[in-house]
Amino acid sequence: MNGPLSSLTSLRDARSARVSSWDQRGRNQDNWTIGPGETRVLADLEGPGQIAHIWTTQFCRRQFGPGLLDPYDTDTTAPVLEIHNALGLNWEQPDPDYYRKVLLKITWDDQPGPAVLVPLGDFFGVGHSMPNSYASALFTVSAKPEESLIFGGSAALNSWAPMPFNSRALIEIVNENDLPLVMYFYIDYELFRRPLPEDTVYFHARWTRSSPCSGWGPDLQTNSPQTNVAHLSDDGNFVILETAGTGHYVGCNLSVHHRQGTWWGEGDDMILIDDDTWPPSMHGTGTEDYFNHAWGMQKNAFPYHGTIVHESDVPGYSVTYRQHVVDPVRFTSRIKVSIEHGHANHLSDDWAATAYWYQTLPSPPATILPVERRLPARPPAAEQPPAAPPPPDLAAEVTRMRAEYAARFQAYADKLDQRTLRRAERSRAESAANAAHAANIRRRFR
Repeated sequence: MNGPLSSLTSLRDARSARVSSWDQRGRNQDNWTIGPGETRVLADLEGPGQIAHIWTTQFCRRQFGPGLLDPYDTDTTAPVLEIHNALGLNWEQPDPDYYRKVLLKITWDDQPGPAVLVPLGDFFGVGHSMPNSYASALFTVSAKPEESLIFGGSAALNSWAPMPFNSRALIEIVNENDLPLVMYFYIDYELFRRPLPEDTVYFHARWTRSSPCSGWGPDLQTNSPQTNVAHLSDDGNFVILETAGTGHYVGCNLSVHHRQGTWWGEGDDMILIDDDTWPPSMHGTGTEDYFNHAWGMQKNAFPYHGTIVHESDVPGYSVTYRQHVVDPVRFTSRIKVSIEHGHANHLSDDWAATAYWYQTLPSPPATILPVERRLPARPPAAEQPPAAPPPPDLAAEVTRMRAEYAARFQAYADKLDQRTLRRAERSRAESAANAAHAANIRRRFR
């Protein structure tokens, strides 16, 4: 038997285990707080073993006014205050950009640099910091309708990509926001008694963005005769992945913000492998074709390809994916995966992509754009009009009320800050306890 479920019919000498954000006091505050600018270790595991599944959900909210509930009174409760701002009990909104401000960082076997360094949202397919439900072979997102297709909406994120490690797995969250991140998570893994086989390759992921892509004709209509020029190279293409080593490319997700109002596709995919010059080993016929669609993108989500955000849902925005699970693209020395942004690179849209691949160690050097260059392009919000002078008979009371409001908001914000500090300290302690618990399981399974 040889298939995706065939391993379920055989015994395996392995030990299953988990690290999670469970409340180690036995209460119901089963989340961790990661303060502004903090890095938190989610998992520190001794191998040999393999990450089997990652689940996480999180939120990051900005306060615009003082709530009526004392932050200390809700210090030990679950975050159950999902109450509309219109009722006046609270006034808060999700940070619309936080999926791009927070990084997922994974390092294998004490390598000098990480194998995974990707904005948290983009790793799971939340492009533009805008979640929408979808299901694929390696990743899923599950979002409530009222949280879908809005910047910063909450969602459940899953990865089933197998991630082996021989001596150590270090999984970290890097919060580059000025707000605290509240996070729930599971990391399920297996431990093995024997070292990994010598032919093992390790999971990698990288994120890249061009905003804008450098197009020579963004003012020219897509599919017009004047854009149909001859482009016989990969010069100027948007590069999804370029790495050296031995392994196989297993896919990507691509987030596009199209500004022209026509069609952002038509760009050919080009994959240069090992000693390729021109033409490459794999040359495609169009962006939509690489993502296994046709005549544009369709609103579907299949195991190996699909659309997460469609332009008919949010005009000008799209997120698509292609996973080479049963057809990995193999390389022995190097690989370069790129796509034209519009035919012959004539468009200047905002493109961002997460590439996934397996390769031998050492991991290639990892870099990522600074946080201000990662933020999604969002339509500008309408400015708040200035306050009008109050009627003369109310002027004194309005002045007094404004002063009271400012003082109440300051006191409320101070308590929130103190609560965040306490919660972050508890999370740091639980992170250390998780590492000790994982080490104890490892000692008992040799």
